Amino acid sequence: MSTATQLIHSIPVDPLTGAISVPIYQTSTYVQEAPGVNKGYDYARSNNPTRGTLEQIIAQLEKGTTGIAFASGLAAIDAIVKLLQSGDEILAVDDIYGGAFRLFTTIYEKFGIHVNYTDTSNIENVLSSITPKTKLIWLETPTNPTLKISDIEAIAAIAKAHNCLLCVDNTFASPVLQQPIALGADIVIHSATKYLGGHSDLIAGLVITKTQELGDKLKYIQNACGAILAPFDSWLVIRGIETLHLRVKQHSNSAIEVARFLENHPAVDKVFYPGLPSHPNHSIAKKRSKYFGGIVSFTLKDDTEEAAIRFVTQTHLFKLAESLGGIKSLVSHPANMTHKSIPAEKRRAAGVSDSLIRLSVGLEDVEDLIADLELSFEKTAAVSVSTESLAFL
Repeated sequence: MSTATQLIHSIPVDPLTGAISVPIYQTSTYVQEAPGVNKGYDYARSNNPTRGTLEQIIAQLEKGTTGIAFASGLAAIDAIVKLLQSGDEILAVDDIYGGAFRLFTTIYEKFGIHVNYTDTSNIENVLSSITPKTKLIWLETPTNPTLKISDIEAIAAIAKAHNCLLCVDNTFASPVLQQPIALGADIVIHSATKYLGGHSDLIAGLVITKTQELGDKLKYIQNACGAILAPFDSWLVIRGIETLHLRVKQHSNSAIEVARFLENHPAVDKVFYPGLPSHPNHSIAKKRSKYFGGIVSFTLKDDTEEAAIRFVTQTHLFKLAESLGGIKSLVSHPANMTHKSIPAEKRRAAGVSDSLIRLSVGLEDVEDLIADLELSFEKTAAVSVSTESLAFL
């Protein structure tokens, strides 16, 4: 049986009514027969049947033991960092999501948790950067937004040898393209806002653990700190997961065509997409999956912030917005949007230049998307020529 079929049928039919859609248990508390005697639920912060179903589904999908649902992706990251204590260090990918960088730097460094950043696509960098104080290795693969690929299996072996945890942010790939726990990771995290939800209509975070012991620790943090996912949002994520395989495949099929178009466009300098043979980590990505995701990033030959802003404000089908992974295509300028909280020199050193543009390729007809990009290139060039003419006058 295929994984897509298994996924669809892992979503249970309601045993009480036979409802084929998971019920939304919109309740804050539960009636008890006597103090401490109940049907497995006492207060909705601690547990909720709708949220519990989502947690079981994502644990099964990622081949883990425990799933934990949070109010946002950042709430999920926050819970993982709370496994550490003052004096511990995190070794993190250099091309990191701006929100994670902000959380690590402005919130947790003042509590004595230090973060070292390195290009984890190079194993030698990981080996040379790890210290006796490193307790957590933090990967995004592919990274946001330059789409670097790290070798999860090799880094998992390093983490085990140094007695530290490996956490993989699997948001960009989704469990359709890779399952990090099967490759040796201890923790997997998702911004379920993105591909898992899939419709740009919710905010959610999910954590999956390899072991029950680790899952119990994070469940305790979830309950103690209270950043839980609401029942209706849990139901929305379940609804999104039902079509995940179909959507990710179509996102990927369209994205590779967009990437090939960009690679041959005279106004484009570099294209970042793991499915292209020109990508430096293409062989690792190809070994892991036959699909390469729906995110494409590129830089312009006019390597300026002004040129990038002109481009992203000229598209029609690609909507200028934060986030990614929805059915509608989005375009963003990371230097001024998702990665604005990262200091410019650190951001540029990680490969996020001022002209870098990130596309989230949606489910529109790919020919229409390519036509939209071509028109934006033409409009951007026309605006540039007009500006130069005015400057000459």
